[in-house]
Amino acid sequence: MIFRKATKNDVPFIVTMMANDKLGKLRENYQEPLSENYYAAFEIINNDPNQELMVAENENDPKIIGTFQLTFIPYLSYQGKLRAQIENVMVREDLRGRGVGQKILAWAIERAKERNAHLLQLTSDKQRPDAIKFYEDLGFTASHEGMKLHFK
Repeated sequence: MIFRKATKNDVPFIVTMMANDKLGKLRENYQEPLSENYYAAFEIINNDPNQELMVAENENDPKIIGTFQLTFIPYLSYQGKLRAQIENVMVREDLRGRGVGQKILAWAIERAKERNAHLLQLTSDKQRPDAIKFYEDLGFTASHEGMKLHFK
């Protein structure tokens, strides 16, 4: 499996994967042409050295099979070490259950270590019990209670 930084040309496929997700259907808006909001967000992510929007491909097939975003958060706690956060882990629908997600997380863990992060954290919606079990099976623990305040 090959991991590479996403390009602007990958944005429509990434948004398609997000929009095909059970919860993503409620918040994403995949249309052709794709909303400029997605491209503007991509440019912000792409130009930030603490953001890595990644895609995964099989070695002999350039079709994207998964995507995720790593964010490296500098902070004073833990003696000024980096905290890594992984979000939007998506595997192409026809490949789920085949170990792609495990390879994505293994790569992300190694990347976080390369950047000298002291931990890798994630959030998963409580409406995704299978995803939560998947992360727990990989060694993640629910150590904190997460909260959000949505703005309209």
